[in-house]
Amino acid sequence: MQNIPAMLSVGEVARRSGVAVSTLHFYEAKGLISAERSGGNQRRFRRGVLRRVAVIKVAQRTGIPLGEIKAALDMLPADRPVSGEDWRRMSAAWRDDLDHRIAQLTALRDQLGSCIGCGCLSMEDCPLRNPADRLGKDASGARLIAQDS
Repeated sequence: MQNIPAMLSVGEVARRSGVAVSTLHFYEAKGLISAERSGGNQRRFRRGVLRRVAVIKVAQRTGIPLGEIKAALDMLPADRPVSGEDWRRMSAAWRDDLDHRIAQLTALRDQLGSCIGCGCLSMEDCPLRNPADRLGKDASGARLIAQDS
């Protein structure tokens, strides 16, 4: 029978998770994961950190901000790995945000061809999106996209 270590070094976590050591240090500094210190002051991680790192990576790929990931992980006990039920709860909470961002991106994609496609490329006086530069009279900046969503 193979001897499975109770604690993993930062290098072992990096190798097994596919995340750079510097990224693990960053996650630790941000409070997303935690390590204990050995007698020689080396980081040692509980095996459950591998599941936490997997959750962080998947959530980041979907565009969830690190602050929201941390808030979700903070709701879980630190002494056990993330369970399937934990993941279902977290992902359900993030689903509405993802659906909203998908809708915003779809609307933006659908507007690109009709607006810039006219060929005028005018930021001040687009007859479709900003006739007579009415937006410029109110304030500066790109506000129209946020108003449409």
